[in-house]
Amino acid sequence: MDLMKQAKIVDGIHDTLEDLVGQKIKVRANMGRSKIVESTGVLTQVHPRLFIMEVERKRGRTARHSYQYADVLTGMVELSQDGEPIFGEFIDDTPPEPAPENIRLFHESEQVLS
Repeated sequence: MDLMKQAKIVDGIHDTLEDLVGQKIKVRANMGRSKIVESTGVLTQVHPRLFIMEVERKRGRTARHSYQYADVLTGMVELSQDGEPIFGEFIDDTPPEPAPENIRLFHESEQVLS
């Protein structure tokens, strides 16, 4: 994925989250070494490079967590609301199909070895 496409996607993530400020969101973050943290909180602030959520903890305490848009882009952070993912997959892992002219050339050069 080229840099311009990534920048446009990050801008789109920012714009979408700007519309969700004040709403409850579930976050599933991959913290590395097989540690995945899931929490639900209110999206409180959206900044140019990151967003901040306020998460309720035990005994009425709250904590603030910040996440980067790049982590959402790479899939390290997944966001959902009401059980539905807010963003789909941004990176398509499926290999592109060969162009028809490349398939024809492959078959023409194919030889049977005996």
